[in-house]
Amino acid sequence: MPAGDVIDVFDRVQVPEKLADHLRTVELVDHHVHGVFNEPVDRAGFEESINEGSTDPIPGFMTQFDSPLGLSLRRWCAPLLGLDAFADADTYWKRRTELTPGELADVFLPPARVARWVVDTGFKGDLISTPQRLTELSGAPCSEILRLERLAEDLLEAGTAAEAFPEAFRAALTAAAANPEIVGTKTIAAYRTGFDIDWSRPSDTQVVEHARALAARPSTRVDSPVLIAFGVHEAAERQLPIQVHVGFGDRDLDLQRTDPLLLLPLLRTMVPVPVLLLHCYPFHRQAGYLAQAFDHVNFDVGLGINYLGVRSTALVAEAMETAPFAKQLYSSDAFGPPELHLLGSVLWRRAMGLELGGWIHRGDCSVEDAIRIVDMIGVHNARRVYGL
Repeated sequence: MPAGDVIDVFDRVQVPEKLADHLRTVELVDHHVHGVFNEPVDRAGFEESINEGSTDPIPGFMTQFDSPLGLSLRRWCAPLLGLDAFADADTYWKRRTELTPGELADVFLPPARVARWVVDTGFKGDLISTPQRLTELSGAPCSEILRLERLAEDLLEAGTAAEAFPEAFRAALTAAAANPEIVGTKTIAAYRTGFDIDWSRPSDTQVVEHARALAARPSTRVDSPVLIAFGVHEAAERQLPIQVHVGFGDRDLDLQRTDPLLLLPLLRTMVPVPVLLLHCYPFHRQAGYLAQAFDHVNFDVGLGINYLGVRSTALVAEAMETAPFAKQLYSSDAFGPPELHLLGSVLWRRAMGLELGGWIHRGDCSVEDAIRIVDMIGVHNARRVYGL
């Protein structure tokens, strides 16, 4: 297990001591995360990696260090590099370049105190570590998530004939369900089609027709509503949990088409396997409604925690407005800089302490209940949903 001490996120903040002590030491399950950089990146690449929406060059009048995420990075990560909290951007970057990617991982991953990473391997980047490497760097085991669109693309790129595609896809999912390292699947329909599509289960004839049309194109990028709905229903048929990217993300999605309420036709008719609505900001209240309305729906606010920085405390508080505590999970959605793997943990612990501490001070919650809520969201719900 990770040996690093958690940063004292409650220094000078009034949180009941027993709750604060538990939040400092509880070992989390990060149920949606990616690898860390395994090659050095230049400053432009680093700053691009701490801006979720844009991959354009950073304009000369600004730096991504001057953002909610950048401010939190300078506050919580700089001391681990031997710098003062809030060290300026140039000083932070100079110190960071003195360490190799492996050394940076050694600095930032253990203090996150994550007991298990559930890794989305669907984005194939040579710069990103594999789950096996992430385990080596962090000392914590990994489980894997199979991205449904990537699976379809791999089959077609490998030369699977359109007529054979439905059965080949089913066979691959059956093999995944039998693989103990794979604990669930994911769809990025948010990026490919949006949620306002026909979610009914397509026939094999329809699937073959759309697979043939896709295979004839220069790119096999799956953006067919038929193929996406096919993948989701087939995963559900095999009792594989399904992660769904919701809301905030890169600018190539149409944000207004990623409101999870648009998934109602699917949620009402699909085989009821666990559905994990990821990130959800700014639709976290809609996600909370769905989580209390459907037994098989769960959600997190992972991606938003890092990008909202200090305001993530409000996000975590709003996520706990309507949804049962047993239907929420912790994630960082960290990708690239290991600082993000740490910050997700630090900011979530801090937000939970401040919000639940306020409940306790006002007499709305006992310390024991608060600790139980922390453990449900931070650990136990993920273990149950994925069968860890």
